[in-house]
Amino acid sequence: MRLVFAGTPAVAVPTLEALVASDHEVVAVVTREDAPVGRKRVLTPSPVADAAARLGILVVKANRLDDEVTARIAALDPDLGVIVAYGGLVREPLLSTPKYGWINLHFSLLPAWRGAAPVQRSIIGGDRVTGASVFQLVAALDAGPVFEELEVPIGDAETAGELLDRLADLGGALTLRVVDGIADGTAVSVEQEGEPTLAPKLGSDDARIDWSADAVTVDALIRGVTPEPGAHTSIDGARLKIHRATRTDAEPLAPGHITQRGGEILVGTATTPLRLHTVQPAGKTAMPAADWWRGIDTESLVAS
Repeated sequence: MRLVFAGTPAVAVPTLEALVASDHEVVAVVTREDAPVGRKRVLTPSPVADAAARLGILVVKANRLDDEVTARIAALDPDLGVIVAYGGLVREPLLSTPKYGWINLHFSLLPAWRGAAPVQRSIIGGDRVTGASVFQLVAALDAGPVFEELEVPIGDAETAGELLDRLADLGGALTLRVVDGIADGTAVSVEQEGEPTLAPKLGSDDARIDWSADAVTVDALIRGVTPEPGAHTSIDGARLKIHRATRTDAEPLAPGHITQRGGEILVGTATTPLRLHTVQPAGKTAMPAADWWRGIDTESLVAS
């Protein structure tokens, strides 16, 4: 089949590569426009744009799938659209432009965690299992019938970034199986069942740590917002990012109190402390928590 692929971040690249390596033809890639990156805010193509250029595929850069983009896609006479984390909505008439419409690779077991941050919300919510679903795109958010899904356990120490990378690799093969099934007429989709949960985009306020919560909840939040938007707390009004921490069985500390015990940097929660592994003080790069602590002339601190 003739495919149009829409995606933007690095997690969409494995699916694009799987489709390009298949018997199908990817006639164009739609991705968001170049965006400023880094402290110098240098305009940078998306990872999908870079991959498409490397693979020699026509690239359409657009932040909105408007009439102009729809006309360009229609002129390519696609059989199917495939979308993975593009970052924008596909509406009519583009939704019906390909012969078989669009399919979407979504990183949850639908109808759980419909929305922009399914992996992050799943970890924050304490799920032990998640997965990926390929479904028929419809006008309603992530509500179309599902062709195929896969289920994976969430590791005890796995961050959202690590889990998303794992699902992205598995999702390429999953999506290709559905595309093959649509091409040969064997694909069957099933309507979603159960009560949906929503996974809206996370902001900085969502990533602020509440040390008065129990250790399991705090640990899940830190892992769920790593690497983006990044867990953070405040010490004397200055932001401290927490890149990695793990639960311990150490003697309790008051919530938010930070101290050193036996060479470990511990921070208190409502239950047992967490051990800090990697932190990032304001204006500095990420560093081992022990190195950060050595630069502090005190026996304890309080994070809030």
